[in-house]
Amino acid sequence: MASRTHVPCGPCRYDDLTKDAKRWCTNCEEGLCDDCEKVHRKSKISRNHKVISLEDYRKIENIPISQVCDNHGKTFEWFCKTHDEVLCMVCVPLKHKGCSGVVSISVASTNARHSAALSDLEEAIEGTLLNVKQCITSRESATNEIENQELAIKTTILETRTELNNHLDKMQENFLFELRATSLTCKSKYTKFLQNLESKREMLTKLREQTQHMKQFSSDIQVFLGTRQVNQQVISGVKCIKSEIVATKDYDIKVTIHSLIEKLSNEVEEFGQIKVSESAVKIDFKETKIDHAQIGTNISTIRSIANVKLHKIKTFQINRMNEIFITGCAILPNSHLLVANKTMEKHLIEFSDTGEYIRDIPVSGRPFDITVIDSNRIAVANRSGTFIEIMNTKTLNVEKKIELQNRCYGISIDDGRLYVASGDSTIQVLDLSGSQLETLKMSSSMSSIVYITTSRDRIFYTDPHHNSVHCCKLKGEEIWQFKKDSILYPSGIAVDPYNNVYVVGYYSHNLTIIQPNGKDSRTLLTERDGLVWPTSVYYDKEKSTLLICNLNSMVTLYKII
Repeated sequence: MASRTHVPCGPCRYDDLTKDAKRWCTNCEEGLCDDCEKVHRKSKISRNHKVISLEDYRKIENIPISQVCDNHGKTFEWFCKTHDEVLCMVCVPLKHKGCSGVVSISVASTNARHSAALSDLEEAIEGTLLNVKQCITSRESATNEIENQELAIKTTILETRTELNNHLDKMQENFLFELRATSLTCKSKYTKFLQNLESKREMLTKLREQTQHMKQFSSDIQVFLGTRQVNQQVISGVKCIKSEIVATKDYDIKVTIHSLIEKLSNEVEEFGQIKVSESAVKIDFKETKIDHAQIGTNISTIRSIANVKLHKIKTFQINRMNEIFITGCAILPNSHLLVANKTMEKHLIEFSDTGEYIRDIPVSGRPFDITVIDSNRIAVANRSGTFIEIMNTKTLNVEKKIELQNRCYGISIDDGRLYVASGDSTIQVLDLSGSQLETLKMSSSMSSIVYITTSRDRIFYTDPHHNSVHCCKLKGEEIWQFKKDSILYPSGIAVDPYNNVYVVGYYSHNLTIIQPNGKDSRTLLTERDGLVWPTSVYYDKEKSTLLICNLNSMVTLYKII
């Protein structure tokens, strides 16, 4: 890497010229002066390279990412999905000639910054830091307890001391010396353990910062390789922490006063005995998912659907003079509830999370579904027209009106992209400026699909006419299809952070949770729980709350436990 004080322009240096770089190309891994950057942008080969400022480059220049094979000294060019290994051109014929899953590293690293592996790495670092914090708290508490035990013993000794004669002075001095030495020995062991944990925390904090900078500023290949290499450091750190936890002990200091203390002057030579009992430390080190393969893997079910429970927070009825037909709902970042009423009134209705009416939000058409973009903006799909509105919830102004060719149904947002179920059997993918990015043709008949949601690299949607729930990739390739007799006319659909799917059955009057691989399910609510004609459901991932609305304008908020 270039020095901290000076970054030369790579192309100029090739021509034996010395010029300071103004920008950095993460693909070419060299600096660019103003003139060379212009040429770099114009070249067909390099125009799509990621060029960043020197300030941003400084944040990633010391992240150790090797792009060269340790065994052969060649640049990594291939990836074996079968063995989860990056390969150089020499590795392939030597050890992976018969592997069918060998692809170029440029293909393997596509969307690396949005991969489950990188997400798992970030979660692993955060989780391990939390574990370290809990360990430190535990050891600090244990150290304080040793000091409390020491104080209690001192009190006992001093109370006994008042009943003794001058002969006790020497024994008291010897005994207190032994006590202090024992206490210091115990605390020194705790201190050593705490110092090791602090060292690991500093290491993990640095890795977290490097990972965030790598994700933001490095190239896809660097992110891909860096994820793997930082992964190994985290695994090593976790292994070391767990080994130290197993090796450390809890100490308990107690005192026993001699039974013949009254005959001290003639028979007793010591004040008492200090006993230290050891027990295995009780620290719950929660495992994190940090060895996730980067290619061809499914998101695992971290939360078992068998353990998911619902706690009802609030239920209220929307009272209106005119007809209410709720088709969509959402929870805003300020915890307010928003419902889409598709009747002729053409408005959204906003409530507090305790059910108090706040206001009506007028829209241009009959709203069908809502998705939350950020703290100030929402997107509304209008079934009565062929357009989407991006609205500011603070000013109530329409910031963007996006026209489509067909009617709009369900809508969802992921990574700045809007996914809209359209009336022409497709899912339209748009950016927030309204530009058409893709048109996805689903394997099932989209003419009967109305609700859609997205999570990570997945699209989930319901097909009410065929009583089925579908999961597909972001490019439209179907992963699984779920059908069950207990789910009749599935409508609203939502997904939690673990890709567990929540779907309401309109005719079956129930709420079902489906595990991420689509192979198992569990009924969470039925008509006996008051769920009648449910139409829409929304999962707030920040607060772990579930919002369900039904045809009869009943709104219920649940806490996921």
